[in-house]
Order: sequence, then C-alpha cells, then structure tokens
Amino acid sequence: MKKALRALLALLVLAGAAVAGGAPATADGGPRGERSTDIADRLRAVPGLRLVEEEPVDGHRFLVLEYRQPVDHRRPWKGTFQQRLTVLHKGENRPTVFHTSGYGLGTGPARSEPARLLDGNQVSMEYRFFASSRPRPADWSKLDIWQGASDQHRIFRALRRVYGGTWISTGTSKGGMAAVYYRRFYPRDMDGTVAYVAPNDVIDAEDSAYDDFFANVGPEECRDRLNAVQREVFLRREELVARYEERTRAAGGTFEVVGGADRAFESAGLDLVWAWWQYNGEWQCPWIPEPSADTGELYDFLDETADLSFYTDQGLDYYTPYHYQAGTELGSPSFGTPHLAGLLRHPDVHRPRSRVPREIPMRFHKWAMDDIDWWVRTRAERMLFVYGENDPWSAERFRTDPGCADCHVLVAPAAHHGANIGMLAEDDRATATGALLEWAGLGTGDTGRPGTQRAEPYAPLAPYDARLDRPDPAERRMMRP
Repeated sequence: MKKALRALLALLVLAGAAVAGGAPATADGGPRGERSTDIADRLRAVPGLRLVEEEPVDGHRFLVLEYRQPVDHRRPWKGTFQQRLTVLHKGENRPTVFHTSGYGLGTGPARSEPARLLDGNQVSMEYRFFASSRPRPADWSKLDIWQGASDQHRIFRALRRVYGGTWISTGTSKGGMAAVYYRRFYPRDMDGTVAYVAPNDVIDAEDSAYDDFFANVGPEECRDRLNAVQREVFLRREELVARYEERTRAAGGTFEVVGGADRAFESAGLDLVWAWWQYNGEWQCPWIPEPSADTGELYDFLDETADLSFYTDQGLDYYTPYHYQAGTELGSPSFGTPHLAGLLRHPDVHRPRSRVPREIPMRFHKWAMDDIDWWVRTRAERMLFVYGENDPWSAERFRTDPGCADCHVLVAPAAHHGANIGMLAEDDRATATGALLEWAGLGTGDTGRPGTQRAEPYAPLAPYDARLDRPDPAERRMMRP
C-alpha cells in the first residue's frame, strides 16, 4: 500500500508543471480544441517542460527550456530539480540528435557534428549537478551514471511525442562517455550513438596505456622539448609559486580545496604535458620554450597550456561534479614522470579527492566501468567511436568485439581532443558517415526502430554554418586529468 501511494505521489509531483507558462493543452500538443503546429506551443504542452526563452536563428528555432526531473529516479517522491536543456529545431520530419557535453550547457546555439551531417534537430541536456541543474540541497550520492542516463531517458520519452523520427545520441569527451552510459542502461531509446574521444577506464589502477602514449606520441624531438620545459618548471618552483600565489590573491582567488598554492602549482605542472597534447598539434612543437627561457616566459607557457586559474577554488568549483564522478565511478588517469624524479612533493595531488571539497563524501565503485565495457563489447549495437591519434584521452579507449553489432572504432590521424568525423582518413570518413546516415534513416536502408517516422529523402550533407558549428563554450575545457 505504501509503495502504491508513493508511486501515485511521484506521478502527481512530476506532472505538476504540465503546461507551465502556456495555455491549457491537449495531450497532442496544442491548445484545447485544436492541435498547434508551432514548435514552441508543442514544447510548452509537454508535462514538466518550461520554455525559458527563444532566440531566432536562420533556418532554425532555438529554445532554452527547463525540465522537472526527480533528484532520485528510484525514489521520485523524494524531490525534484529543474534541469536545463535547449532545442535547436530544424523540423519535426528531420532526425533528432540528443547531445550532452557531460558538463554544463551553453545558452547559445551550437550544433554538434552529427546534427550538421544529418541536417537535423538537436536536443542538448545540461548534465545533472552542473551549473543551474544542481538539486538544492545537493545530495551528491545521487550523482552517478545511472541517474544521468535516466535523466536522458525521461527527456527522450517526453520529447518523443514532438520528434517522432529517428534519434542519435552524441557527446564529446565526458559527453561521449555519457552517451555510451545512456545506451547501456536504456539501449532501445536511440537508433545510434556517436561518441567522440570518450575514454574507457575499465580498471582504474591499470593505466599503462598512458605511459605508452606519452612514450610514443608525436616526434621524439617534440616529446623531449616538452619534458625538458616541464622539468625546468619544477626546478624553478619557488619563483613560479610565488608569482602564482601573488597573482591569484590579487584576483581574489583562493586555494582551500586543493590545499595551498604549492599543491595547486604541482598539479598544474603535472598537467602541462598532458594539456599540451590535448589541445595542440605537432606543428606547434617549435613554439615550446627552451629550458633557458626566462621565468616570465615559463610562467606564461604554463598558464596558457594548463590554465593556472583552473586549480583555484574558483576554477575548480564548476568542475566539482566531474571530479566527484571521476573519484566515484569514472576513474582517472595516472602516468609516470621519471624525468621529474626528486622534484615532486605531493603524491596525492593528482587524485580526484584533492579537487573535491572535503565535506562531500566520496567512495569509489570499481565495477561500474567494467560493466560498461562488458556491455559495449558484447551487447551493444550501432555505436561509432571517434578518437584522435595524438589525444591523451584517446589512449584508453572503448574497444568492440564481434558481439557489438554494427560498431566502429575509428582514429583520426594526428588529431587531438577535438577529433571528429571530418578529420578521419577518407575511407574511415565514408564508413562513419554512411553508418550515421543509415542509423538516422537517411541511407539506402532503414535501421530505425519500428514505428519511427522516416525522414524526408535527403542526399547531400548539410553545409558548414559558422554561427551554429563553432565549439560550444561549455566544452572548451573538457576533461582534466
């Protein structure tokens, strides 16, 4: 009896905002008595969905929304929060791409590569506990990959009445990981998944893939230059820490979470080589300073590459949910630095626990990624993984067995953490594009779920649009070791 009452209460709570901000509506999405064809009206009519604002975009409609979600999908009567999402609307007869960065959400239009290639709609979700999508008060135990996947599942179920065609999930880096986790827990929702540069840390303590990566990435001369300047940064620790602390204090910054300026400096110094390869190409190797450079030049190089503000309390605050997840389920990379022997002081500074406020409890669940890896290799279907050859995060990647039907793992030559389908070699690009078109119902076959509306015939890929296809600011600093 108690369970039945709780279930009824949960339904009432989640349905409470059925038509907030709009006229009374029928279940088919229009004002009572007639079915509205306006996309804003149809979205307003979705139970629990609130239209915040709309921005006109040539050839599209761009809408910012909030959706009422349960804090705990297992116990929805325990409270709700407002999760931010956006819709870039092209047409109800187009495929829909479900995108998340795995972090916060930019409120300006930014089209993912699959949305461009398919000339489709895009629904973008802010990941729970980031920015404005954080429950108040925050029960951090409710931040896990299943709860995040369940957020996506409820949004898909809610918007399916508006966008009845094929759906493709996607994301980059942590967003790519989230797209995979969503498919694992709700494998029938999406018609396909494109995951970009998504790491797969199956065994957190086994990180030899990163040592192999740093021993072989790029030209040897470039690796040697980076190692030499990194060592010099630590040899001049006292001067650089003093400068770092002075500038941070002057800007109003603090170091409470990481435990002081010296610890923050060591963390940034350790990230230097990683961050350089994450965002730079081989052609930039000649710009790496020599160890003989003056201290000001070394400081600027460290700041420009690793972003010293990231390690302050103010910089870490936004990323607290990521570091929490890294320390509870996702895992985090470790790598050897023999060229820094005798120069490091804080052996724990690179662990996620050092970047999360101590009042937030953390416990690592070591089987979470093993389960994901097993499912991808043996049960998944219609999955495309795109990696960058020179991206550190691509060193420990998803791999597929014959049990993963219609799956592809492709690597863009010399590409960094911004690798995409357009950077693949010609044959791989054709494979990736062909698979995406087929999954979206735009190819020669039709692999969409039974009952989906097939899109209009469509042959050419949508052209690049400088306004819509720039990187989302929410994804600029993705994944820090």
